[in-house]
Amino acid sequence: MNAPELEQTYGFEVFPKRELTIVRGEGAILWDDAGKSYIDCTAGVGVASIGHANPRLADAIAEQAKTLVTCPGIFYNDVRARLVEKLVSIAPDGMQHVFLCNSGAEANEAAIKFARHATGRTQFVSAMRGFHGRTLGALSATHKYRDQFEPLIPGFSFVPFNNLDKLAAAVSEETAAVILEPVQGEGGVRPGSADYFQAVQSLCRERGALLIMDEVQTGMGRTGAMFASSHFGIQPDLICLAKGIAGGVPMGAVVCGERIVAEIGIHGTTFGGNPLACAAALATIDYIEEHDLCAEARRKGDLLTEALRGINSSRIREVRGLGLMIGIELKEKVKPHILGLMEKGVLALPAGATVLRLLPPLVITDEQLEEAVAAIRESLSD
Repeated sequence: MNAPELEQTYGFEVFPKRELTIVRGEGAILWDDAGKSYIDCTAGVGVASIGHANPRLADAIAEQAKTLVTCPGIFYNDVRARLVEKLVSIAPDGMQHVFLCNSGAEANEAAIKFARHATGRTQFVSAMRGFHGRTLGALSATHKYRDQFEPLIPGFSFVPFNNLDKLAAAVSEETAAVILEPVQGEGGVRPGSADYFQAVQSLCRERGALLIMDEVQTGMGRTGAMFASSHFGIQPDLICLAKGIAGGVPMGAVVCGERIVAEIGIHGTTFGGNPLACAAALATIDYIEEHDLCAEARRKGDLLTEALRGINSSRIREVRGLGLMIGIELKEKVKPHILGLMEKGVLALPAGATVLRLLPPLVITDEQLEEAVAAIRESLSD
């Protein structure tokens, strides 16, 4: 049997599969099992930030694999130590400690526990259209995908994103934390405003609640800054990371401010902070810094946004985003266009039923972006 037959036979088909078997990648290009190449504007859903098969990352993984792959948290480790120091050094001011885990959902789960423990409160407020993961705790904070799994963890309420009045009405003396994405990803690529986030931070401090910024998709240079929170001039109490943090190796992290105290036994993980993932994260962060990929994400994001807004098509309602996290909202279903782009050699993502989402590797070239725009223009042509 070939790869699709094997996966259909032995795997759970929980993903809406496309008729495509990817076998190789380099930079922002992927190849299928027939040798056809594709410009990748998905980056593994924002994961392959420094490109596929990046030699720097591959060398770091190989060297660490020959040295030490795993080391539980009951022992100290040199690579882990360097990574937590690095994450605190690049985080917004006021961040002091790091919890390492394996995914974005795990990072949000840990943040929820830390917030409850730090405040002694049990209530949380998050945003409509927000997405924080599919495990039961993270799903409790998520506005979508809930119905068939209820009852979930009690105490979570939802308000419209970017609406301070509604948020202020929902935050009380029982609120442990407000959980928000700087740019809603699954919810349609919707950036919040600086005024909104600064007011949210002030409101949380006034009422004793913590501010959790879910930067699983926006972190590590994606929006043109290492942390999207930096665009808004805020200092969250907790920042949740994953996706691009280790260039494709599974890893998550929660970077915490001074109000978060996590003593022995409060939380744990078997694989979190393993030396292999930590080596991959250090190599990824170093590569982002040395090649100034945050600035490149800003520059390329501006170029891409301008080019997309220049497409003359009655199908397009709006183009929005931040850095290299861009959504094209259509007046019709997006799925046919995603499949059509795949035929044209461009891979893209949905963000809801009508939004075409672009999350290319930060190393994508200007020429590759031009080719992607040409394919999108042709697909959306009247």
